[in-house]
Amino acid sequence: MCRRLLLLLVALTLATTACGSADSDTTAATSATTEAEPSELVLMTHDSFAVSEGVLEAFTDETGISVARLEAGDAGTMVSQAILTKDNPIADVLFGLDNTYLSRALANDLFVSYASPLLEVVPDDLELDAEHRVTPIDFGDVCLNYDKDGLADAGLPVPSTLRDLADSRYAGTLVVEDPASSSPGLAFLLATIATFPEDADYDWHDFWADLAANDVLVTSGWEEAYYGSFSGGSGEGDRPLVVSYASSPPAEVYFADPPLAEAPTGVITDGCFRQIEFAGILAGTDAPEAAGRLIDFLLSETFQEDIPLTMFVFPANEQADLPQVFIDYTTIPQSTAMIDIATIDANREEWIDQWTDILR
Repeated sequence: MCRRLLLLLVALTLATTACGSADSDTTAATSATTEAEPSELVLMTHDSFAVSEGVLEAFTDETGISVARLEAGDAGTMVSQAILTKDNPIADVLFGLDNTYLSRALANDLFVSYASPLLEVVPDDLELDAEHRVTPIDFGDVCLNYDKDGLADAGLPVPSTLRDLADSRYAGTLVVEDPASSSPGLAFLLATIATFPEDADYDWHDFWADLAANDVLVTSGWEEAYYGSFSGGSGEGDRPLVVSYASSPPAEVYFADPPLAEAPTGVITDGCFRQIEFAGILAGTDAPEAAGRLIDFLLSETFQEDIPLTMFVFPANEQADLPQVFIDYTTIPQSTAMIDIATIDANREEWIDQWTDILR
């Protein structure tokens, strides 16, 4: 399948939740006088951020500005830290905020507006903030993954729906992430809310109560779940079901030694949630113009074409080429759950509190 056809298929699955685009003349907030060129910018990221050697150095070669990365935990923890330090920001640019936490960040005025000229090669459906306080950098689908051998050894069929997980046969098989601290954990909670709405006879509260009775394991973040508790792929645990990404299987093939012809993990496409990751210039930075150049670089083909085989998500830049292994082994759900950011903002904390009461 060619790259452009794959991107077309992906585009067809995107829900139309974008808030629209702002006027094209929106620019970065700058100081009254021309800022001095900094020697370094600090990029705050979540702990799953990855980039190939030499990629960020390409920005330095282009601008003379080095990039220091500040790792701040999972996305939820990162946003909390940025809010706590917003009066004296500890970074210039934040990367890895996604649509599950976007409204919280915007409500706390974390960012200044900046419309990158490269937004012209980004699908409108990925732009969820009309004021361009954040810029879409990548996207992926949070989905259940399964260990093929692990389920087979347990004599269990692959669940075809989320509701299957409530079956007692799957007791002790599932690991999920805490939605209070993990963006994929929150994305999965939102997927269950969309799948089992509160006005249904069997709603998401019932579903999670059944998962709790089925000994679901909750970890603080994705890395702990996937590498620590999941039995498939690179995991060291004993649970054959995990909340991860539709693009996790190509990672298992790409890093396999010896090489594999087939991914050891599979994707359950029911109950997937479309996750869009953004970057933004933190309000209070001393170098907003230089920070805007870093935003431009994150949308450049140099950075965008590195994303699929480092963070195993789709680049936002439509002109970025996709590696063949990523095309061959990534699953594209026919449909994904989406909840608009206003609804998430109005209900997120209550939903997390209710979830916590159920799992307590």
